[in-house]
Order: sequence, then structure tokens, then C-alpha cells
Amino acid sequence: MTDAKDQRRPAGELEASVMAALWAAGAPQTPGQVQLSLGAALARTTVTTILTRLHDKGVVERRRQGRGYAYHPVQDAQGLTARRMHTELDRDSDRETVLARFVAQLSPDDERVLRVLLEPGE
Repeated sequence: MTDAKDQRRPAGELEASVMAALWAAGAPQTPGQVQLSLGAALARTTVTTILTRLHDKGVVERRRQGRGYAYHPVQDAQGLTARRMHTELDRDSDRETVLARFVAQLSPDDERVLRVLLEPGE
């Protein structure tokens, strides 16, 4: 018999799925609409909980629609990734070392892109 914990999704997977559904919709969505677009066996209350957590994190905004809310993303996928990178950077007090190690692990192509972004006009 499998334990319920063994069947849980990895952390962040549901949030990522909900965000993907919101980005694909291109318009504010209610929890019910998000649930339908996911096509997964998720309860509407689960989707509502995920959307509420994303709202609390500042990742989505919501506006009143009927008795509930319609949600829309604050940023596109790339903006959200950049925000996560900033969050991780802010967690360490030694920013210089973190940045140095990050840059040291970049691929040559990523390093080239970063140089172009940091040295405009050269």
C-alpha cells in the first residue's frame, strides 16, 4: 500500500501548473476556470488555495468577480524567474561571493549574454 505522502507532487509543481494556465489564458481567470484548464483531478478548493498563496507571495493579482476573485499574473515567466533569483540572492549576506560563484558556473554562452547586458554600447 502506498503512503499518501509518496503520491504528493514535488514542491512548486502545482504552483507552476497554475501559473502556466494563467499565462496561457491571457486574461484573468477564476479558480474554476483554472481548474478546467489544468484538466487534472484537482479540487477547486485546492486551486483556490494555490491561487491565494500565489497572491500572498505577490506573484498574482486578483480582482473581485462575483462572489469570488479572478486572478492574473503580475509578471511573465521570465520576470518570475528573475524575481526568484533576486529572492535567493537576498537570502545570503555575502552577495559578492554568491554572485562570483554564480558567474563562475555560467556556460560560455550565458557569460557572453551577461557581458552584453552589463556592458551596453561596447
